[in-house]
Amino acid sequence: MERTTDGRGSSPLPAPSGVTAAAVFRPVRSGNAFEETVERLLQAIKLGVLDHGDRLPPERELAPLLGIGRVTLREAIHVLQQEGYVESRRGRSGGTFVVYRRPKPREDDLRRAVARMGDRLSDTLTFRMAVETGAVEALANTSLSSDQRTLLRTRLAEVNAARPGEYRRLDTVFHLTIAELTGSRLLANACADARMRVTDLLNAIPVLGPNIEHAAVQHAAIVDAVLLGDPVAARTAVAEHLEATASLLRGFLG
Repeated sequence: MERTTDGRGSSPLPAPSGVTAAAVFRPVRSGNAFEETVERLLQAIKLGVLDHGDRLPPERELAPLLGIGRVTLREAIHVLQQEGYVESRRGRSGGTFVVYRRPKPREDDLRRAVARMGDRLSDTLTFRMAVETGAVEALANTSLSSDQRTLLRTRLAEVNAARPGEYRRLDTVFHLTIAELTGSRLLANACADARMRVTDLLNAIPVLGPNIEHAAVQHAAIVDAVLLGDPVAARTAVAEHLEATASLLRGFLG
């Protein structure tokens, strides 16, 4: 997965969310391979693991990661092309590139997203609370390398310095990195799934300065607790952060 300087050039830079790729690029179930491949690729795009201008990994790399044949992968990518999520480019620096951009929140987007979830909303928020607090507790109990500690601080700096248009994506990367650093593939998968379930809700909320400032303080508390090896404080910090998000949702819903 690569990002180019202008989305078309030949000077690839590492995608900032590369550490989270394993959470979504994992083997699909063989009985439903095509549909689940489409779902996995959409998940990577909507979560921001693959952002606008990023190039999908080559077929020879991506197909084995997903545990599928190249024909199935091509069919899934073709569907995404038809729906306007990706496009294929020819030439030396060609490949399949993400062209999807998150739309700006519109009036009633949140209500429509909540209506689509129906009675699954409460269950979804409970699931997210359980897996994300569990992930950060596990991470705080983990002996992190110098590189891992630096990565966590980098993700914190990125989300806290993000422009409004980039904030949701980098917030997702921050949260998924916590799960990924636990070293548990199952936990990382669960956190990616939980985040995907609330993505439409979060994208429907306007990114407001006071909320970003409040979240920045909470993010810093999460990282401080992890780096200090304090699982109780880490779990508490994440729980308070997620409760604040739930309160924000309720506020916009009136």
